[in-house]
Amino acid sequence: MFDGKTIVITGASSGLGAALASVMAGEGAHLALMGRDARKLGSVAENCRSSGAGVVEVAGDVVDRGDCERLLAAALEEFGSIDYLVLNAGVSMWSRFEDVEDPEIFSKIMDTNYLGVVHCVYHGLDALKKSGGLVVAISSVQGVTGVPFHTGYCASKHALQGFCDSLRMELRGTGVDVLTVMPSWIRGTGLRARAFGGSGAALGDSAKGHHKSAVELESLVGKVARAMKKRKRRLFVPGYLRFVPLLKALCPRLLDRIIRKKVSR
Repeated sequence: MFDGKTIVITGASSGLGAALASVMAGEGAHLALMGRDARKLGSVAENCRSSGAGVVEVAGDVVDRGDCERLLAAALEEFGSIDYLVLNAGVSMWSRFEDVEDPEIFSKIMDTNYLGVVHCVYHGLDALKKSGGLVVAISSVQGVTGVPFHTGYCASKHALQGFCDSLRMELRGTGVDVLTVMPSWIRGTGLRARAFGGSGAALGDSAKGHHKSAVELESLVGKVARAMKKRKRRLFVPGYLRFVPLLKALCPRLLDRIIRKKVSR
């Protein structure tokens, strides 16, 4: 299904982005990869090339509109088309709102998780229309409900969800589809260690560990790949999370209690 297709992936230097790149390289895709860490990105790119994939890499940050434009331009120059735009770059937080020392972290989270997607879609949309492509936004179940200690992260994912749902309606009839991926917490990405604490610095070794119910990275990669092939509208992982919006509408206090209990673990 991915053989000969051009797939653009942001946040590709580690975690989910790197894992998706590896799987899709093995299926014969052409890859355009972007990440902030040039050394790690280069390692991911070489790994994909060893699988026989054509790869172009762009060291950059989705916060920078110029970097996003360079990424999409490089994909088109190298491969001539864009079939999938996988928007995976993201940053999180773990702090009570009242403990945040500088609200600038909210701007940083919004710039990466929301505006970073906007920048890439803006520069890639014409190419996606020509190929009848798919926008894949790696969001979170926190895009449809609040979670304590994640006020800024939840706000950015709510914005992302609203953007994707609106964009999907605007693109009806163009051949371009929009998939939003909404997992629970994911084990093995390093996202929590890079999350902002109240001081504005990354949590690093002080980050809390994942509960055993967290989604395994390998499992998520397989589910995302299958959802892309089927051009699904939404993907909740685990699947029972698809009931969260319904529970929020019908029993919001019950949902609040469930979430608070899970976070306390």
